[in-house]
Amino acid sequence: MDIKEESLLVHERLKGKLEIKSKIELKDKKSFSLAYTPGVAEPCKRIAENPENAFKYTLKENTVAVISNGTSVLGLGDIGALAGIPVMEGKCAIFKELGGVNAFPICIDSKNVEENVNIIRRISPVFGGINLEDYKAPECFEIESRLQDLGIPVFHDDQHGTAIVVLAGLINSIKLSGKSFDSVKIVVSGAGSAGIAITKLLLRYGAKNIILLDSKGAVYSGRDDLNDIKKEMLKFTNLNNEKGSLKDVIKGKDIFIGVSRPNVLTKEMILSMNKKAIIFALANPDPEILPNFAHEAGAFIVATGRSDFPNQVNNALVFPGIFKGALKCRAKKITEKMKIAAAEALAGMISPNVEKILPEIFDKKVPEAVSQAVIKANN
Repeated sequence: MDIKEESLLVHERLKGKLEIKSKIELKDKKSFSLAYTPGVAEPCKRIAENPENAFKYTLKENTVAVISNGTSVLGLGDIGALAGIPVMEGKCAIFKELGGVNAFPICIDSKNVEENVNIIRRISPVFGGINLEDYKAPECFEIESRLQDLGIPVFHDDQHGTAIVVLAGLINSIKLSGKSFDSVKIVVSGAGSAGIAITKLLLRYGAKNIILLDSKGAVYSGRDDLNDIKKEMLKFTNLNNEKGSLKDVIKGKDIFIGVSRPNVLTKEMILSMNKKAIIFALANPDPEILPNFAHEAGAFIVATGRSDFPNQVNNALVFPGIFKGALKCRAKKITEKMKIAAAEALAGMISPNVEKILPEIFDKKVPEAVSQAVIKANN
């Protein structure tokens, strides 16, 4: 039985991965009176007097909503809100297990930006943070941007969680290669939410030379089919205006970061890169190139998104700690300073080698280290 079949059986047997459990044992009249009427009226009145009391008297203090409309689920694409529920449940389970954060899955059956923004805004009072998940680009950028005034952190994990863990992995990889952030030449294959966010964070950290590619090749000045986001990125990327396919622009580069689709990177392309090439082939479940082929072509460090190869680059290293810290310090937003602090904390947790550039996902010290970095960055 393979993992897919076994997963189906587990989900069928358990009927999902989550359940609701009361913190108060409802066993007699007094417990009912404390949890519900008449006693519950008192915290209601206190919250009405001062909205900040919601953090004191409700689950809001340590609860996140994991929200999706199912338009970009894993590598499955636009499969809809209903089909996205298992992923959102899984995300919630990880929040609780790794970060100690309560999380609730919410799937919105709408592709309309305005409707998604309004629904999230209206339900936000229950939560201390909003984790946006599996929204497709470019709508994800607008939805996240328009919700930054909620007074609680709104964080699109496909963008920023990915970017943070990639930055952490690259900090250690570049260190091992003996190169420097401001001198390496980087190719990012995939100009969706993850690719754009990765590029922005790497630029903020000091990278100077990055080329973005989408399904039609290099994003360069003069292409007449670019959306506004890609046009904006050209102010800071592809400064030499290189054109062509991945095969063309990867020549003489130091780093490949793939958040695109399987098997787009070949041995021949890696052979055309600079020595000690760093390959982050992060497409899931099948990477842009399998690690054995990349190593055969001389790659120095190879990372994927999978747990069955060394150097797994996975958002689960980041999002539990990010929200744990943000909730603890009552942050209103997740800032760029927090993202970089989280990446540096993650990278600094290990003494890296070519087969271990990041800590293990189930290292219990990871969420705490990330959360403390976030809290410190918020001060």
